[in-house]
Amino acid sequence: MELSRLTTEQRNKNSMDLDQMSTAEMLHTINEEDKKVAFAVEKVLPKIDIAVNHIVPALAGGGRLFYVGAGTSGRLGVIDASECPPTFMTPKGMVQTVMAGGMDAFFNAAEGSEDSEQQGEVDLRARKLTKQDVVIGITASGRTPYPIGALKYAQDIGAYTISLSSNQDSLIRNVADCAIEVVVGPEVLTGSTRMKAATAHKMILNMISTITMVKLGKVYENLMVDLHANNFKLRERAKRTVSEVTKATYDEAEKVLIQTNYKVKPAIVMLEKNVTLQEAEEAIAQSDGYVRKAIDHFS
Repeated sequence: MELSRLTTEQRNKNSMDLDQMSTAEMLHTINEEDKKVAFAVEKVLPKIDIAVNHIVPALAGGGRLFYVGAGTSGRLGVIDASECPPTFMTPKGMVQTVMAGGMDAFFNAAEGSEDSEQQGEVDLRARKLTKQDVVIGITASGRTPYPIGALKYAQDIGAYTISLSSNQDSLIRNVADCAIEVVVGPEVLTGSTRMKAATAHKMILNMISTITMVKLGKVYENLMVDLHANNFKLRERAKRTVSEVTKATYDEAEKVLIQTNYKVKPAIVMLEKNVTLQEAEEAIAQSDGYVRKAIDHFS
C-alpha cells in the first residue's frame, strides 16, 4: 500500500491503452512525456545549487563525492562517475559509485540487493568515508533501503548528504541535508522508473558533476582544458582547443602540446604568454589550477 501511493507507481492516464497503440502513437506518447522532464528539473534548480555549493569546497579540500544507488540509480552513478577522469582528469577516486550488488550488478540485475539498509552502510564504510566527503543517495521511489542506509551512516560520521528522488516527501529526504525531489509524474510504462525518472536523474547528475568541475578550474570558457588526451580523438580535440583559445595554428598547437605531453592548460598559458613549460606549470599551480588566473599571473 505504501508503494501504491507513490507518484512513480501511479498509472499514466495518457498511456492507458499503450498495448493497443501503433508504433507511431507509442513514440509520440513517450516523447510527450519526456518533454515534461526538463521542466521538472527546472523546478529543483535551487536545490541543485545548494548541493553543488557544498560539493565544490568538499572536493577542493580533498574530499570525495559518492553516488549510492541500486539498479538503474546505481548505473546512472557509475556512468557519471566514470566520465569524470577522461573528461576532467580527476584523481582516481574523487568521484565514485557505491552500487547495491557490487559492480557486477551494472551488467547483471541484482535488484534484491537493494533491500538492506545495513548493506548500504557496510559498502560505504568499506570506502573509508570521512566527514570531508559528500554522499548522494539516488532512488526514484525515495524509499530504497540501500541508499537510505548509506546516507544514515554518512550523517553519523558528519559527511554532507544529498538525496535524489522522484517523489515528494520521500523517506530518504529524512536522512539528507539537501533533498532533491524531481517529480516527473507517472511513467508511460507503470513503475518503469528507468524512463522519465532516470532521465531526470541523469540530467541532474550531469549538472552536478559538470558545474562542480567548472568551479574547480577544469574548464576555460566553455572548453575542456583538463581532458585526458589518451587517444586520437581526444588529442585532436586538445589541438583544436589550444588553437581556439590562443589563435595558434594547428601545427603550432601540436608542437606545444607535444612538449606538455598533451596537457592543455600549460599549452594555453605557454602560447598566450610566450613562457616556458616550467613557468606555465608554476603559474597554474599558484593559481590553483585555474587557467584564467594563470594567464593573468603574467599581466
